[in-house]
Amino acid sequence: MGHTLAEILEYTNTIATVGASNDPEKSGHTIPEQLMKRGFHVTPINPTHQEVLGVTAYPDLASVPEKIDTVQVFRPSEEAPEIARQAVAVSAKALWLQEGIRSDEARQIAQAAGLDYVEDQCMAVMAALLGITKG
Repeated sequence: MGHTLAEILEYTNTIATVGASNDPEKSGHTIPEQLMKRGFHVTPINPTHQEVLGVTAYPDLASVPEKIDTVQVFRPSEEAPEIARQAVAVSAKALWLQEGIRSDEARQIAQAAGLDYVEDQCMAVMAALLGITKG
């Protein structure tokens, strides 16, 4: 039995954002920025950038030196199963696919390993609606 969206946001402090972007027109930039303003610790994952939103970016989840609570995904649905496998490998607690992203295979991988799974939901919108901030 998974946790509710509110419970996931409550236990999440560190968010690894796969597909984080420096392009202010992209949701992979604006959503992590909103979460940072709410006090979440966002770690960008982008193999082509050394820094995103003024924070050190890492090429993949395995390169992140800290414990990841939730893996947030801004990549096409077809990439979600591989990201799910990586999330399991780094012992994340949850896999959160942003609005418009769905994957039955990613869900199976995450849930089989005991991760909470969310798809097709905006993390920043949910944090705002539920009034969840950190710090």
